[in-house]
Amino acid sequence: MLTLVLAALAAPLADPTDPPGGKQAETVTAFVDVTVIPMDRERRIPGQTVLVRGDRIIEIGPVAKVKVPDGGVRVDGKGKFLIPGLAEMHAHIPGGQATDEVVERTLYLYVAGGITTIRGMLGHPRHLELRARAAKNELVSPTIYTSGPSFNGNTVSTPEAAAKAVAEQKAAGYDLLKIHPGVSREAFDTMAAAAKRAGIPFAGHVPEAVGIHRALEARYSSIDHLDGYIEGMLREGAPLTAEQSAFFGLNLGEQLDEAKLGALVAATKRAGVWNVPTEVLLENLIVGGTTQELLARPEMRYVPRQSLAQWAEVKDNMLSETGSSPESARRTIEMRRRLIKALHDAGAGLLLGSDAPQIFNVPGFSSHRELESLVASGLTPYQALETGTRNVATFFGTTKEAGTIERGKRADLVLLDADPLVDIRNTTRRAGVMLRGRWLPKEEIEKRLAEIEKAVAG
Repeated sequence: MLTLVLAALAAPLADPTDPPGGKQAETVTAFVDVTVIPMDRERRIPGQTVLVRGDRIIEIGPVAKVKVPDGGVRVDGKGKFLIPGLAEMHAHIPGGQATDEVVERTLYLYVAGGITTIRGMLGHPRHLELRARAAKNELVSPTIYTSGPSFNGNTVSTPEAAAKAVAEQKAAGYDLLKIHPGVSREAFDTMAAAAKRAGIPFAGHVPEAVGIHRALEARYSSIDHLDGYIEGMLREGAPLTAEQSAFFGLNLGEQLDEAKLGALVAATKRAGVWNVPTEVLLENLIVGGTTQELLARPEMRYVPRQSLAQWAEVKDNMLSETGSSPESARRTIEMRRRLIKALHDAGAGLLLGSDAPQIFNVPGFSSHRELESLVASGLTPYQALETGTRNVATFFGTTKEAGTIERGKRADLVLLDADPLVDIRNTTRRAGVMLRGRWLPKEEIEKRLAEIEKAVAG
C-alpha cells in the first residue's frame, strides 16, 4: 500500500485541460494565422494560432510563439476570422410525432449555420434524451437547453394545475418553463411563486391577463418576441384595447404613445429581465420582402414544400387576419426597432433568437437574418454579435465555459471568410464550424446540406 501511495505522489500532476486518457488521447486541431475576435470586448487579434484538444481551447497566441504539435490537424486561418459559436435562444426542436431523421436533420441545420447552442422553447420528453445525447457527442447537435411542455390556457387552466406542472417539470429535469398565451392571472401568479420556490426559471410569451408590468414584476428570465411591450404602449383613449391585440400588436401601431417607451425600458432594466426579440419573425411578414422573394431565399431549399406553402399562406393573409393596415403594421415594426435600441442602450439584456423553424425562418439561417435585424435597429455589428455569444453565457451563468474565445473554454467556434465587425452579413460566409472540438469544414457541411435538400424534395 505504501508503495502505491509513493508512486501516486511521484506521478506528474495532470493538466486540467487534458482529456480523459491523457495528452495523447485526442488529436490537436490548430487554427493557424487567424484573426481572433474573442468577444470579450470589441477588438480583433490578428496573426494568432488557436489550439484545440478534445472539446477545449488549450492555447492561443502569436503564430511565431505557438507550436502545432506533431500530428496536429492544421486549419489555414490566413485572411479568416474566428468567432465564438452562436446561440439561438428561441429555437424549436421537432416533437413527439417527428421521425428521428427529421429531428437530426433540424439539429444539423443549426450546426451548419454556426449555431452551437440552442434553447428549445416548446419542450417534449424526448428532448431530454436529445440533450443528453448531444452532450455526449452521440449526434451532431448544438448544446441543448430545453423548456418543458407549454404552460397555456388549456394545460394549466387552474392554479392547482399550474403548481402541479411546475413540480412535474422541475422533477423531470427541464431547464425552464415555457409560457404561452391564455394563462389566467391566478394560474400565472401560482406558477411564478411555485417556480421561484422550485428554483426553475420561466420564459416566453406574456399572456393578456398578465400584461407587461406584472411580467416584469414577476421577473421572467426572458420575455420572447418583445411580447406585451407594444400593448403596454397603447395611448390613453385608444379605440383598441390590449385584449384586441393581434400577433404582437401589428394592429396597434397607429395607437401607440411613444412616451411610454422609456418607462417600460427602465422597468425592464430594474427587473433584470432579458429579451429575445425574434424581430426577423415579424419583419419577414411585413417589411422583409414579397412572398415570392422570401420563397426564393437560398435556405428555403431545406424546407419541405408543404411547409413553404403554409408559410406563404400565413404571410399573404397576415394583415387581413390581424385586422392590420399596412401603416399600422409598419409602425409597429418601427416601434419595436426603437425598443430594441432603447433596451440595449439602457443595459437591459438582449439575446439572439429568431424562432426557427417558423414562418420563413430556417434553422441555422434565420439567426443570421436576426443579426441583420438587430443592426437595422441601431446596434453595431459587435453589439449584435454579443447577443448570441457573451450575453448568452452571462444569461446561463456559464461565463467560465463559453461565450468568448479564451484558453480553457469549450471549443465552439466559427471560422469566417470575412470580418463580421465590418459587415454583420459576413457571419454567413463560413469556412467551417467547430462543435465541442469537432471540426466540420465547409466541404463536409455542404455535402450534408445537399443530402438534406434531396430529402425534403422527395
